[in-house]
Amino acid sequence: MEAAAEKLTVAITGATGLVGSRLVAKLSAQGHTARVMTRNVAAARAKLPFLRTEFFAPQEWGAAVRGASGVVNLAGEPIGTRWTPAIKAEIKRSRVGVTRAIVDAIKACPEGQRPEVLVSTSAIGYYGASQTQTFSEASGAGADYLAEVCREWEAEAQRSPTRTVIVRTGIVLAKEGGALGKMLPVFNIFAGGPLGTGRQWCSWIHRDDLVNLHMMALSSKSFDGVYNATAPNPVRMTELCSALGSTLGRPSWIPVPAFALATLLGAGASVVLEGQRVLPKRAADAGFRFQFSHVGPALASIFR
Repeated sequence: MEAAAEKLTVAITGATGLVGSRLVAKLSAQGHTARVMTRNVAAARAKLPFLRTEFFAPQEWGAAVRGASGVVNLAGEPIGTRWTPAIKAEIKRSRVGVTRAIVDAIKACPEGQRPEVLVSTSAIGYYGASQTQTFSEASGAGADYLAEVCREWEAEAQRSPTRTVIVRTGIVLAKEGGALGKMLPVFNIFAGGPLGTGRQWCSWIHRDDLVNLHMMALSSKSFDGVYNATAPNPVRMTELCSALGSTLGRPSWIPVPAFALATLLGAGASVVLEGQRVLPKRAADAGFRFQFSHVGPALASIFR
């Protein structure tokens, strides 16, 4: 964050998740106040035992955003599961519907009590999948299901009357969950290897860099519009798995065939079987400095 001593009050959805919990911890450690917007106050309170953290049930979300310095919207149903019709509906509702509710709450704030900024997450699935293209924030949207969800998700955020930052997030690296959380058990039994062909691009970001990017978006008034939250050096799936195996001291040579993932996850297998090469052009242009630009050191820091 900038050097100014201003203390922020930040309303957050998705605060108990992989990224949100680390963001709440960082806000607390720096003396800021986090207003956690959650469907389960008791569970959130148990998971986030930090100073200067307040909790708001859905019927209180209007009060949570009123007078806040900013709002961070991280809500979203996990997508790495079998996509039944009910799950697909929840994937969209938890993103599009929740973002709509947040923006409506911001709009309803009295003059002078509106947050200054909405930082709303999206995903690099916005661009669709490709093995040959390189995507920047200026690239157009894809045409598949996830791209459709991202387009609608971002459109709701863009209704906000505040400064609005949309963070198109890549594969978040953290051992507590996400992609690594699913890969670790397999590698730990010496059965790790690339998924599908292994040629798909993995545009990744270390969780600490992602949290720092959100902090910068909250405090820097020059941040506005869309930013790709991916490290500057994306890798193919084979390289990610090789680096993970090397870090863990485990082999990485047993591929998981595409048909097996399709059997397990159905259409949801596209999340891991397809990818895109995405670069963080606007974050770099804004002066954001990645602590982890290469996947080897990023994994080493996670498992040291």
